[in-house]
Amino acid sequence: MKDHSLYNYKVVKQFSIMTVVWGIVGMLVGVLIAGQLVWPELNFGVPWLQFGRLRPLHTNAVIFAFGGSALMATSLYIVQRTCQVRLISDRLASFVFWGWQLVILLAAITLPFGITSGKEYAELEWPIDILITLVWVGYAVLFIGTIVKRNTKHIYVANWFFSAFIVAVAILHIFNSLAIPVSLYKSYSIYSGAIDAMVQWWYGHNAVGFFLTAGFLGMMYYFVPKQADRPIYSYRLSVVHFWALVAVYVWAGPHHLHYTSLPDWAQSLGMVMSLILLAPSWGGMINGVMTLSGAWDKLRTDPILKFLVVSLSFYGMSTFEGPMMSIKSVNALSHYTDWTIGHVHSGALGWVAMISIGSLYHLMPILYGRKQGEMYSERLIDLHFWLSTIGTVLYIASMWVNGLMQGLMWRAVNSDGTLTYSFIDSVEASFPGYVVRFIGGAIFLSGMLVMAYNVWKTAQLSKNKVEAKEVYS
Repeated sequence: MKDHSLYNYKVVKQFSIMTVVWGIVGMLVGVLIAGQLVWPELNFGVPWLQFGRLRPLHTNAVIFAFGGSALMATSLYIVQRTCQVRLISDRLASFVFWGWQLVILLAAITLPFGITSGKEYAELEWPIDILITLVWVGYAVLFIGTIVKRNTKHIYVANWFFSAFIVAVAILHIFNSLAIPVSLYKSYSIYSGAIDAMVQWWYGHNAVGFFLTAGFLGMMYYFVPKQADRPIYSYRLSVVHFWALVAVYVWAGPHHLHYTSLPDWAQSLGMVMSLILLAPSWGGMINGVMTLSGAWDKLRTDPILKFLVVSLSFYGMSTFEGPMMSIKSVNALSHYTDWTIGHVHSGALGWVAMISIGSLYHLMPILYGRKQGEMYSERLIDLHFWLSTIGTVLYIASMWVNGLMQGLMWRAVNSDGTLTYSFIDSVEASFPGYVVRFIGGAIFLSGMLVMAYNVWKTAQLSKNKVEAKEVYS
């Protein structure tokens, strides 16, 4: 309990709890819209429950609500522990927490009502964009200010990744969101045509690169060594990994715009940089996995370590698949198909969600004054691991099969040059894959419900322990 008075664990606990809550909400919406592709009547004839309204709500909820809360919880915990100093301001920490929850709440209200800028991962309209900027600046001051105030000479590598994620996302958000408001609910981008598309995917791909990669790598570089009780395999490799990732990732965005009106040289540049990106990505994955050298036996008995290590496996797989899909000849087959959906979710479910879940299972007992790893039930953690793994595999495998089939059907031609299949033929052929995806998503969601129960019971045990101490003292 000494750490609880020395450090600000209140904001870490708040963000950790909301990570679980928003994870359930975001994934529930995802399962609903996956179900709508199998049973269209699931929109119940209600305009704000249509797929087109709920899909951006799902992506914002899982990326910014679930993922953002996980990043803020872990970064604010790690920066205090590695710098051996309390956050610079408890009031600023409270502002960041409540401000971020307000952003999420406003997104949940506006997106189903069709109030949107129409930009992928940046759909929120200009008043909310301004609020995001204010909260994010507060978060940056809180995090970087704590590093400046540190009681250690060294800045641990995890804090470099978190700092890069915070600074890069701020720049990306501000420039992509530049717009001219025409009313409280509507604005238009200051960019036009192909330039707007280029700026959007400079933002979109680097939201993946820094929000969904660099930040979670910071998580990995702290929690994998901690849970394995071993030093990181190569500190030198971690530094090389950081600088290579930061230098290369920002150039890869144009691979989202192959075969569009974007200049061909820009498309080719995005492809080449994406292929180069494979090296630092796999360097980080290998560094994390090799941290278990000499301690592989721990995977038999430690379900939290299973989450962390398997997430690295999915990270390695998705960061191999992404560069391959950026190759123009491959992209000609994969673009606009469900293969892209499978790729995104191998990273989102397999990497982002599983590294977050493993980190939270490490963190939660500490936040409730218990020993590391001392959750209410280790068996429930193991059950959650298998539900997450099976759900993810079913999801991405079904989308891979659908994507390849769709790409091949769309390009099939008869001897006279006419199309062999109509578009509706490919939709009908995709139906079994959509059923399997729905099942996979539902299984993953059930794992999050298991986690919520386990966290709640852990909190109850801690509360009872405190009450018992008060009675006997």
